[in-house]
Amino acid sequence: MEIFGYSMEQVYFFVLIVMAAATFLYLFFGDVTEAIGEGIPFLHPTLVFAFFTLASASGLLLEWFTAWNSWVVLLAACVLALILDIVIYFFVLLPMASAEVSLAYTDESLAGLVAKVIIPIPADGYGEILFETVNGNLAKRATGLENEEIDYGKTVLVVEVEDGTFYVKEYEPIKL
Repeated sequence: MEIFGYSMEQVYFFVLIVMAAATFLYLFFGDVTEAIGEGIPFLHPTLVFAFFTLASASGLLLEWFTAWNSWVVLLAACVLALILDIVIYFFVLLPMASAEVSLAYTDESLAGLVAKVIIPIPADGYGEILFETVNGNLAKRATGLENEEIDYGKTVLVVEVEDGTFYVKEYEPIKL
């Protein structure tokens, strides 16, 4: 069978090369197309690229190694690609989408935490505090909540965060 004067092997090989290149580009520029798959999950670019890549690869292999009619090969390649796409969706994409492991934080999420003063905070001025987290250390600009002076090395409690400035108060733990 021929399509536009090309044999099916050539068509499968061409589609395989184009999809490999598109997949490679999607690795780098995939964030631009991230919202496409949100509304209709089976149109997610990862699944579309995987379907055409798997269909063309399996079609090419079936054309080479079987004596089947080209229509049967095309149908078998599409069915195989569809089955593998469903497996990819349910066993790779869905678990990855529901995983909420992130190292990201917002300034507002740091309110209520305890930090240490690393640059003294003058009255009516700014200093710097250091949060020690499991993800590393974070240094942030800080000022006294009531414009009080806070010395180096003191432990402070973040009371409020506004426009990237942390309003802190000297922290004294309750001793039982």
